[in-house]
Amino acid sequence: MSKTTLVIMAAGMGSRYGGLKQIDPVDEQGNKIIDFSIYDAIRAGFKKVVFIIKKENEHDFKTLIGDRVKDRIEVEYVFQELTDIPKGSCVPEGRVKPWGTAHAVLSCRGIIDGPFAVINADDFYGREAFKLICDFLSGLNPGSEGEYAMVGYKLENTLTENGYVSRGICSTDDNGYLKDIVERTHIEKRNGGAAFTEDGEHYTDISPESIVSMNLWGFSKGFIDEINLSFERFFKETVPGNPLKAEHYLPGVVDELLKAGRAKVKVLRSSDRWFGVTYKEDKPFVEESIRKLKEKGEYPVNLW
Repeated sequence: MSKTTLVIMAAGMGSRYGGLKQIDPVDEQGNKIIDFSIYDAIRAGFKKVVFIIKKENEHDFKTLIGDRVKDRIEVEYVFQELTDIPKGSCVPEGRVKPWGTAHAVLSCRGIIDGPFAVINADDFYGREAFKLICDFLSGLNPGSEGEYAMVGYKLENTLTENGYVSRGICSTDDNGYLKDIVERTHIEKRNGGAAFTEDGEHYTDISPESIVSMNLWGFSKGFIDEINLSFERFFKETVPGNPLKAEHYLPGVVDELLKAGRAKVKVLRSSDRWFGVTYKEDKPFVEESIRKLKEKGEYPVNLW
């Protein structure tokens, strides 16, 4: 019997933050943001967690994260490898940058045997989000393909006081299904609201009520095959023009399928406040937020 699986993308280093922020504690008990995500996933009903990591970080993840939860949920590890590319292809000379979030999830082929959710390791999504996505995945009919979901947040609930963020701005139809996502790579609080810029000089206001993707997705098992096909096209058509920096993004694969009429994505709206440590200056706010959630009884003092 297939298990509802949580896939956690943890192979990236925090370039703007500095260091491996995924294992940086956010409370006095030594818990990381990822611990709260796993805790929320378990109580929502997930049965397995898969960590996508770099091979060189395996010991740290097993010692500081995986070994602490393996008695509560099934744990597996996969490695995002630069050399994991289409058969007959070669890694471009000088390439060191990973191939992107879609490629990270593709690393899980052979491990995932049923519906699965995908999250970032360093984002705090909130209890409601995991319940929404787990209920959706549990409700999929066996053999359902092309039926996906994402948890959307209000933009104003995902901004930081300490710099800019990158967000996928979502538009939906009257039935709450995703029409498209427009990536804005520089959004910041501005003039009491929010605005984005493409050139760093000219800003365009954007509604704080806008729904954004925080990379919390739910997919049927067959999505792995769709990524594989898309990655092969990406490697053939995109990489030659930008061999050192081209990346294959998860939302891009979803967008391709939407435009081809081969998928539909239900947008599940969360009222929770997202937070994460994009910048070092964000950490005190995250620690205070965690403390308040514990005081309210949302989480026990000791998770594990």
